[in-house]
Amino acid sequence: MHCVSGIIAAVLLALCAGCQTPQAPGKARLPVAQWTAEDRTPGVSVRSFYVVSNGWHTGIVLGRSDLADSVIFEIHDFPMAEYFEFSWGDARYFPSPDKGLGVAMSALFAPTPAVIHVAGLPAHPREVFPGAETVELQVTPEGFQNLVTYLDDTFKRDAAASSIPGLYPFSRFYPAKGRFHMFNTCNTWTARGLAAAGIRVTVSGTLQAEELMTQLR
Repeated sequence: MHCVSGIIAAVLLALCAGCQTPQAPGKARLPVAQWTAEDRTPGVSVRSFYVVSNGWHTGIVLGRSDLADSVIFEIHDFPMAEYFEFSWGDARYFPSPDKGLGVAMSALFAPTPAVIHVAGLPAHPREVFPGAETVELQVTPEGFQNLVTYLDDTFKRDAAASSIPGLYPFSRFYPAKGRFHMFNTCNTWTARGLAAAGIRVTVSGTLQAEELMTQLR
């Protein structure tokens, strides 16, 4: 591989043009201890969700039945969806059909606005994304509610906010809080959401999808 192409590939693989979202003020999270499957107590209620990775970008997937009373009103844009995938990225790079080097470099080296991508999946994520890695995770009800709060906090809702078509016929991009730069990636954002839910993951320094998925496996 040509050295320039190798650099571009390495940059895009590592950073996925995503960024973490800060927690919105005034929205308290429920206390929840970090835990793993080994900590589970028989008979204790748990809630399941999924993390999906295509090798460079990760997303969080929740079932419609678990979001029946959700404050995330954007899910109503997908009335036929069975599951919802949430992921975050650079506002210019992520939606662009022409992800050129100039756009990627701009996203990497200067803090840039962000978007959240919501996909209303018509079936289980393993069916919709058969080539992706899908990991099922289980948390306490309190942890799950913290995760929903984290996702809800990601949306930047103001008078100027509007959505645009997403990567799939069943998805849309929405304005998001936070700004992307080299050390804030979509995978860091995913890891932060998992930590809020009580999953034992390292947030700081988790930039690549494989770094996160290795922890989850």
